[in-house]
Amino acid sequence: MSLNYVMIGSNDVSRARPYFDAVLPLIGGAVCADYMPHAFCYRLRGGGRIWVASPFDKQAATPGNGNMVGLNCKSKEEVQAAHAVALANGASNEGDPGPRPQYGPDFYGAYVRDLDGNKMSFVYFAETD
Repeated sequence: MSLNYVMIGSNDVSRARPYFDAVLPLIGGAVCADYMPHAFCYRLRGGGRIWVASPFDKQAATPGNGNMVGLNCKSKEEVQAAHAVALANGASNEGDPGPRPQYGPDFYGAYVRDLDGNKMSFVYFAETD
């Protein structure tokens, strides 16, 4: 089984859109659905998708404790660029780019929270070279 999509809740999809438009193309994402101002979707390398939408139940979107979306990058430089652009577009820093040996000898990552507080990581595994 493979992952088809991840849904990221937003309380203001129009405000969230420029952030994702700046970050996701850096790591191979392309818009594949646009239902603004309620939702949009990016197709990522490998076919997975990220939907950003207001919650279906009309309640407030809230980030989950322990929830995180991990996004594959092609290189350490791509991790660094995605992290920098995320911060420049309003994300908060949850961990600078660098090796994380506690997750394996080839793990290199960086962490941010988007404008709604959702945590995401940009990850590169040297073993995939």
